[in-house]
Amino acid sequence: MTNTAAHIADLRKSYERAELGEDASHADPLRQFDQWLTEAIAAEVPEPNAMTLATVASNLRPSTRVVLIKGYDERGIVWFTNYDSRKGQELAGNPYAALQFHWTLLERVVRIEGLVEKVSDEESDTYFDSRPLDSRIGAWASPQSQVIAGRSVLVANAARYGAKFLLKPPRPPHWGGFRLVPDTWEFWQGRKSRLHDRLRYTTESGGGWLRERLAP
Repeated sequence: MTNTAAHIADLRKSYERAELGEDASHADPLRQFDQWLTEAIAAEVPEPNAMTLATVASNLRPSTRVVLIKGYDERGIVWFTNYDSRKGQELAGNPYAALQFHWTLLERVVRIEGLVEKVSDEESDTYFDSRPLDSRIGAWASPQSQVIAGRSVLVANAARYGAKFLLKPPRPPHWGGFRLVPDTWEFWQGRKSRLHDRLRYTTESGGGWLRERLAP
């Protein structure tokens, strides 16, 4: 056993940067998220747009991966990917998923749960056309989540599709956006003595959001 493994249980941190109270938080979770994401970007935390996406397969085994948020509004949280990837196939079979942002330097976590749907073709086309050329070629070159013989497969595919499409690769039919429509939000702010602040927002039957404090 390495020294790291032997001493990992001894790692400690006291969270004392900020607090999250009911009076200071927004009644609308989207506004609270917008505030925290804006603050994370301003604080120059590493990759503030990175979020962990959790899906569940038909055999009930969960899986996670990091994706990048590409948009958010009253309709939900958007990211783009290969629809034939593992996450795409799992969402096709079970459209419920969870997202998590972890802004370590700010001692904050945001968790979001809800139903996932595909964005419109127009939205996917618009975003795809805005990507750098090598990223657009890469969407064609990578059979995401499939077993390949080696990196040379990707390089050869990229060369082949680059020669085929030149400067104007169209959006692949297997590539596009997903939108998670939230029904639950949770905002976690680290606090001293492990007495963290946790505010959960859930949808109410008549519309609007119910805000509740959870024990840490």
